[in-house]
Amino acid sequence: MISILYSLTFFGHHMPWKAAYLLTYVGAILLIALPLMLAVAMIIYADRKIWAAMALRRGPNVVGPFGLLQSFADGLKVFLQETIIPAATNKGLFLLAPIITFTVALIVWAVVPFGPGLVVADINVGLLYVLAASSIGVYGVIISGWSSNSKYPFYSAMRAAAQMVSYEVSIGFVLLCVVLFAGTFNLSGIVLAQKGHGLGLINAFGVNPLLFPMAAVFFISSLAETARPPFDLTEAESELVAGYQTEYSSMSFALFWLGEYANVILMCGLNAILFWGGWLPPLNWAPLYLVPGIIWFLIKIWCFFFLFSWVKATVPRYRYDQLMRLGWKIFLPLSLIFIALVSGWLMVSGRIGGGV
Repeated sequence: MISILYSLTFFGHHMPWKAAYLLTYVGAILLIALPLMLAVAMIIYADRKIWAAMALRRGPNVVGPFGLLQSFADGLKVFLQETIIPAATNKGLFLLAPIITFTVALIVWAVVPFGPGLVVADINVGLLYVLAASSIGVYGVIISGWSSNSKYPFYSAMRAAAQMVSYEVSIGFVLLCVVLFAGTFNLSGIVLAQKGHGLGLINAFGVNPLLFPMAAVFFISSLAETARPPFDLTEAESELVAGYQTEYSSMSFALFWLGEYANVILMCGLNAILFWGGWLPPLNWAPLYLVPGIIWFLIKIWCFFFLFSWVKATVPRYRYDQLMRLGWKIFLPLSLIFIALVSGWLMVSGRIGGGV
């Protein structure tokens, strides 16, 4: 993507190459960050519409045509509000926490491929970068809970730490199964390795009997990783008021809000990339490749987001002991078993790194 943007600009002919590449990288970052912010606004609107439809309500329908401007009205409201910082807080950390959450939610998109070559940084360890960056996001919740100097945010921070450890472990083993099949940590390579599975007809790892259970585990773990219902124990309003967000207002609250939904879109994208073909069409059929890969990728993100909203609208919140039991007593042993099954199958079949 960087080389494409560089070749399309006049920078290469009229500026030193270092400055040209710097401006090109900035352009590539803005090309992802700005549409992502617009997507977050629209995805919040879609989320509320889906919940409303499942509860037989109308949802946003007043601000703009069909209520499309409701998210922008909410954003303007929080922007114009006064930022209130409680006297007992650690002010520096209190303000830093939402910045961490929002920033981490953006930097992971640097390695997400939207299509062939459409990626800011196509690094060989892209999957490790995603794991490292996403694991930092929980620090925003922990710091906000501790710096608020309030009991409910502090309880929320402790829950977030335990929840992150519980599900990061199983996610790591699930991703190891994917890496074994694909033979690479590069996200573009993982997508390409999914071409022609299921008798050469389907572009997905998820149709593989050995990886479909791991696709289901990864999807459920994605809900827990983003603290979406039924795993929203960090902001359970019936127990913790609003959890780590209790003392926040105005734009500091909005940054948490934006970061949360950016992470949701990211996990939807990772579900599509790791198990369901990424930018590849669902079927390995020549006419379907005429549709740009980015369109297929966005359609898959939307499908997974619908599932996220469906779960939120219909599944009651887990108790905390149920959350821990699911992570440690079910997902962790299951993922370890499937690592043994996948590696054993690849060794017996002699297809290590080549898929099945």
